[in-house]
Amino acid sequence: LALPPPGSPYQPVIEALGNYPQKKFYNVSKLGGANRLLCFTLDVLPYSIRVLFESSIRNCDGFLVKETDAMNILDWKMKQNNVEVPFFPARVVLQDFTGIPAMVDFAAMREAVRNAGGDPVKVNPACPTDLTVDHSLQIDFSKCAIQNAPNPGGGDSQKPMAKLSPPRVQLRKPPCRAQTGCKGPCSAGDSSRSPGQFSAQIENTPLLCPFHLQPVPEPETVLKNQEMEFGRNRERLQFFKWSSKVFKNVSIIPPETGMAHQVNLEYLSRVVFEVKDFLYPDSVVGTDSHTTMVNGLGILGWGVGGIETEAVMLGMPVTLTLPEVVGCELTGTASPLATSIDIVLSITKQLRQADVAGKFVEFFGSGVSQLSVADRTTIANMCPEYGAILSFFPVDNVTLNHLKHTGFDKAKLEVMEAYLKAVKLFRHDESSSREPEYSQVVQISLSSIVPYVSGPKRSQDRVAVNNMKSDFQACLNEKSGVKGFQIPAEKQNDIVPVQYEGNEYKLSHGCIVVAAVISCTNNCNPSVMLAAGLLAKKAVEAGLVVKPYIRTSLSPGSGMVTHYLSSSGVLPYLSKLGFEVVGYGCSTCVGNTAPLPEAIRNAIKQGDIIACGVLSGTKNFEGRLCDCVRANYLASPPLVVAYAIAGTVRIDFETEPLGTGFDGKSIYLRDIWPTRRELHTVEEECVISSMFKELKEKMEKGNKRWNLLEAPESILFPWDLKSTYIRCPSFFDKLAKEPVSPQPIENAHVLLYLGDSVTTDHISPAGSIARSSAAAKYLTNKGLTPREFNSYGARRGNDAVMTRGTFANIKLLNKFIGKPAPKTIHFPSGQTLDVFEAADLYQKEGIPVIILAGKKYGLGSSRDWAAKGPFLLGVKAVLAESYEKVHKSQLIGIGIAPLQFLPGENPSTLGLTGREQFSILFPPELSPGMTLDIKTSTGKVFSAIALFENDVEITLYKYGGSLNFVARRFL
Repeated sequence: LALPPPGSPYQPVIEALGNYPQKKFYNVSKLGGANRLLCFTLDVLPYSIRVLFESSIRNCDGFLVKETDAMNILDWKMKQNNVEVPFFPARVVLQDFTGIPAMVDFAAMREAVRNAGGDPVKVNPACPTDLTVDHSLQIDFSKCAIQNAPNPGGGDSQKPMAKLSPPRVQLRKPPCRAQTGCKGPCSAGDSSRSPGQFSAQIENTPLLCPFHLQPVPEPETVLKNQEMEFGRNRERLQFFKWSSKVFKNVSIIPPETGMAHQVNLEYLSRVVFEVKDFLYPDSVVGTDSHTTMVNGLGILGWGVGGIETEAVMLGMPVTLTLPEVVGCELTGTASPLATSIDIVLSITKQLRQADVAGKFVEFFGSGVSQLSVADRTTIANMCPEYGAILSFFPVDNVTLNHLKHTGFDKAKLEVMEAYLKAVKLFRHDESSSREPEYSQVVQISLSSIVPYVSGPKRSQDRVAVNNMKSDFQACLNEKSGVKGFQIPAEKQNDIVPVQYEGNEYKLSHGCIVVAAVISCTNNCNPSVMLAAGLLAKKAVEAGLVVKPYIRTSLSPGSGMVTHYLSSSGVLPYLSKLGFEVVGYGCSTCVGNTAPLPEAIRNAIKQGDIIACGVLSGTKNFEGRLCDCVRANYLASPPLVVAYAIAGTVRIDFETEPLGTGFDGKSIYLRDIWPTRRELHTVEEECVISSMFKELKEKMEKGNKRWNLLEAPESILFPWDLKSTYIRCPSFFDKLAKEPVSPQPIENAHVLLYLGDSVTTDHISPAGSIARSSAAAKYLTNKGLTPREFNSYGARRGNDAVMTRGTFANIKLLNKFIGKPAPKTIHFPSGQTLDVFEAADLYQKEGIPVIILAGKKYGLGSSRDWAAKGPFLLGVKAVLAESYEKVHKSQLIGIGIAPLQFLPGENPSTLGLTGREQFSILFPPELSPGMTLDIKTSTGKVFSAIALFENDVEITLYKYGGSLNFVARRFL
């Protein structure tokens, strides 16, 4: 813990914490002694900026963090957007999709340092690093044993579901679902009993036999998917276990524990760090855009690229432009029918309109205290969708009350509260304290929020539920684009009959074929998941069903979700409707949905049907769920269940029924929608501290498969040259002790000519590996069958697979081709090839390549392979109209130059076709934001801006990226 030089007027004071003399901390409020002006300045700083300020004081060493950096942060009001400041986060969070390339890079760095004469043992993360294995789950099995599910209302379970007899009041003596843990018929008691009776002594409540409430083993679906996950991913899991043994400061959260963002909330978050009785604020950066969820707990955190994260892990600070902070004032109370996702999407839209891109957002106002921590984390999660760096909720009494129920002991909470108040990071009641000053203020009334869904192609396109039917009709009419499908009027009411499991069904535009209830990120809020469960309960009791061809699934973010759904008695009703627990991890959102039944796929393609998916996730880009599902809507979990029952999005819930009940009467959504009072009662009874305590113990113990997994213990990883999962990458092949001047890019061809809003999904490999892709050809040549391909996410540790999967998205629109396809033109030969094949030919010919793009290049989740992949394809520069900030930083971090057209210019205005060759000359000394001249083979010369924002980025580019810069420190 370094201090500014002796004699500085800004010496921080290390002092004891009030009634806890053994606890020490930097008292930033006493910086400068009796300087009242400084204390006043600290009082009006936004809380998020105060966290940056404390970190700069604590880590000030005169080199990576200078005294001027701390003073610039303190002078935030005048310096925002004008200076770069360093920030040392307290910890790093990785998930396995981005974590495996990071750890592979560390293993490769050890190898490179050893080969260059250094000590490989020194190569360790300097920052505490937690890696959660959560993205390897695929849904191989779903709706197991659904056909044999007992009827909660009695009657013949083998009859078609629509013909089941009316429900009884008692849940008695139906047969079990062939799960041996249940000992036969048993009495479940009265179905109308209160949630409190369901949840009595639930601390050790296991999963329960549906409709019997007797302990049974994990559902067959979960066990089968777990077995498949460990089988197909054994090699990479062994690498993770080797990493946990060999690298210091690395902990691995094994598979089947939960999703990275949710584990971060429930298990890893400290709020206040304590190291050897020294206190400082918890803060985090992660390789997942959902890292921002922790801001709902008052923990400053955001997503960065894997490249920057690796630098942080090696003891370098994150560098950011001192941001503007937008104050978001929340007032009023939301409608009883509005769920957290409705609040999230409403705030998303309003903040997007307020232009908060690249800024911090901080919430205040009377409405804040009416939001639970679950609501706050839901709101904070969506900030990448409206472009903000993070959305911060300062710690207050609501936060402390939440932590009290999630396993924090009283003594720890008292220390936490005392410390946060001492350093002015605790938010008091607005009526008795002064609000910070913000760059601008956006006012949002919660009272104006009504239920919404989002889609059919983008999360920002919100549709009020009561307008859904008419909006989808408008989408059918509109030209193909961000919302339209351009279906001729005479075909908009086409019906395609299809035979499935012995029955005939009719598919039409708007029919739902995928319905996924996912309790991660947006929907980690227990009230939202319980709402889905209570709605399912009422639906089953009324006699409503879901058509069997709809691919339904329930993917809890962690065991806690399954626990409270089970203990509240709603899990069997979700299962009855087909929403069976499929496992714990990212599945539908990342394209790991099991294929639709062949008959349904054929019918959709035959009739050119606009089939729909509804999911309670955060990503709905076209083609992400399945290539034949063209319209995807984000919705709250209870609405996912409601739409699945309806079977179509072309429904007006106010005037049209969901279906017909046992008594022949029409059942409307309002008849089965749970009231806010019901939700609050169940949540109070079921989401309690014992669940968090039990799950934390489970996380620390691991699971049997993980504990029995063997892994090497050597200092260097023993690379297997035959492996198709783990391969030593080539990033360090040219490792040298000194940087070289930027080399000119001469006579480069354009590899791809792209338009606006190219996302990291378009660039980075994700989802399953198509059989006709370049990656598939590589794996086939290695002796693998298509069944063994696994997903790109599982193979992120193999640069050969990932390079071939870069720009392999079927929705990639390359202007050279004129239609969506992962193809391009190799201009020297004139051939139309896969992107990898063309890039490979260019590299063999020694021809550099660049990419031309439009506005907002690199939108979406932060993905390191969206930069690494193009780099290994030989891309030297990207020339775009504008960039998503994180992706732009990733390009620099890997060694690709991000260039931007001058304002008002683009390829069209400059008369560029993309078929020219481009030459770019870099001066010996680069400077931030300088203009470069670009010359084409046709003789045209124009200028572009080199988007290096500071000297650190220039230095990284000179060294060939952050990986090589960091590796040289060990030499």
